[in-house]
Amino acid sequence: MSTTDTTDTTHPTGTPDAADPANATDPANATDPANATDAAGEPDGDALGAAGAQLSTAPREESAEVLLGGPRLGVIGWIRWFWRQLTSMRVALILLFLLSLGAIPGSLIPQNSANEMKVQAFKDAHETLTPIYEKLQLFDVYSSVWFSAIYILLFVSLIGCIVPRTWQFVGQLRGRPPGAPKRLTRLPAYTTWRSEAEPEQVREAALKLLKGRRFRAHTAGDAVAAEKGYLREAGNLIFHVSLIVMLVAFAWGQLFKSEGGRLIVEGDGFSNTITSYDDFKSGSGFGLEDLQPFSFKLDKFTGTYEKSGPQRGTPRTFEAAVTYSEPGSPDKKGVIRVNQPLKVAGSKVYLISHGYAPVVTVRDGRGKVVMSEPVPLLPIDNNITSTGAIKVMDGYRDKNGKREQLGFQAFFVPTFAGAGKGTMMSQFPAVDFPVMALTGYHGDLRVDSGLPQNVYQLDTSKMKQFSVAGGTGKAQRLLPGETMKLPNGAGSVTFEKEIREWASFQISEQPGNGLALTGAIAAIAGLAGSLFIQRRRIWVRAVRGADGVTVVEMAGLGRSESARLPEELAELAATLHAQAPAAPEVPSDAAAKAPAGASSDSAAPDSTDPETAVPDPSPTTAEAAAEPAQAGEADK
Repeated sequence: MSTTDTTDTTHPTGTPDAADPANATDPANATDPANATDAAGEPDGDALGAAGAQLSTAPREESAEVLLGGPRLGVIGWIRWFWRQLTSMRVALILLFLLSLGAIPGSLIPQNSANEMKVQAFKDAHETLTPIYEKLQLFDVYSSVWFSAIYILLFVSLIGCIVPRTWQFVGQLRGRPPGAPKRLTRLPAYTTWRSEAEPEQVREAALKLLKGRRFRAHTAGDAVAAEKGYLREAGNLIFHVSLIVMLVAFAWGQLFKSEGGRLIVEGDGFSNTITSYDDFKSGSGFGLEDLQPFSFKLDKFTGTYEKSGPQRGTPRTFEAAVTYSEPGSPDKKGVIRVNQPLKVAGSKVYLISHGYAPVVTVRDGRGKVVMSEPVPLLPIDNNITSTGAIKVMDGYRDKNGKREQLGFQAFFVPTFAGAGKGTMMSQFPAVDFPVMALTGYHGDLRVDSGLPQNVYQLDTSKMKQFSVAGGTGKAQRLLPGETMKLPNGAGSVTFEKEIREWASFQISEQPGNGLALTGAIAAIAGLAGSLFIQRRRIWVRAVRGADGVTVVEMAGLGRSESARLPEELAELAATLHAQAPAAPEVPSDAAAKAPAGASSDSAAPDSTDPETAVPDPSPTTAEAAAEPAQAGEADK
């Protein structure tokens, strides 16, 4: 597969390409009987066809004879045909397109690898589509059989394309630029002049000039052949190799990744063990023994917000100060900000979200403290209006000594608008006027039923609600420091003045990220090289004319259309012209006395040939050397 044109190619030994009109030793149309053979009398087409086969770095396309009535393909033949099709550019592009299409449902449909709760909610809401999606593995797109098949086929296609291209490119680097075509006048950029310098001196000066401009140059017969821009194909190969690197990085990352989350209240910490995670998922190749040992503690969370203007409430400071440590190393201080993770022991710790954790104290009917701790509540809007559950599972007894469990639905606003001023929703994210509303229940929390429960939700199926005097009958609003008395001597709940903050962190280990980034950068660099580097050839021929004056011809050929080629040829011609200046003009009467056979094919084209007739290519003044420069300026 290639992003560049590979029709213009070079034989390692410097043999001209038959497919290149500039390199064909056949100067005219192949139907011309006078030009049907080369100097040795052998047909040019066969020799040039063999040379042309060595010029391209693309895998050679050989059509399989599968037409009706044609030769039958055996098993080996079919395998070879399938391999050629798989490693062709057309199939590689189709596979890339299919891979892109396959990623669409992975982005639109909830995935089990990302959020199982969203997948379950989708299944509950779409009962008809769910069986179809499950059969098509649309809830696990990136690990599905069909997506993996596309991925593997693309991987094989790229490798099968790159390996032969690499060896052929190495052969090009070891070879020499091809010799000059017979008629340089047929090339798109051309100039000529007559000089009194010796042909050997002109060729020597041209060879030195071209090598000084970083051309690969050598003398071939009566001309100097030079070529430049080999990095174009190198960039092409780098681009394709980089695609393979990115595919490998993606696969490696999916197999050995690990990712988990943990909510931490100020003053609490985390240790990188499986039991410390609130949720955890990993690739199929990751083992629990691969968890790197480290720990950190949330010292303080700092959040500041815009207090006025149209962006009121927008976060300005959002950072978590932590103390972290690794085995055998002293404790270190660090700050985690949004998109600025903490890097420790090969893992990255990201700051995801934050909220408030009011400190609540619960006493039983005898006045004994059965719970006193911060309770994290989850935000439901941008102003951090928060809800959650307070669960007292052990240690509580009513006034009669009966064991029971308590549960409270909590609704917290950091900035309350005030009684009678609308619903109880926060007006600002900061803790300016905190209020908490509690609704109490007693009975069985069903935490021992064996069914998983959300710690932020309350199962009231086996519980009775408290009727609270002084409140709404069911719930009561509390300011910091206030206490809600439970009826019938059941105890009390105190909203302490201390309000802590919590932060949610994502701890992830992605082993393929660095490799993927390297591959992406290399792919961009290779693509830029294959698009912007121009591969071109320059020929300088110097031969002695029939009148004893040296005829100098310069021509250039690029592999793609570019205005730079005439400009570059004009610059080279001007420099060479300074070292091999033009000869004085021949008087008109001397020209009239010149022998009729004085002109030759090597000195100038045959102006009588209608197929190759061009304006007079052999000016005799120094201004002729500037003609390509003027053409280049016009192209600009």
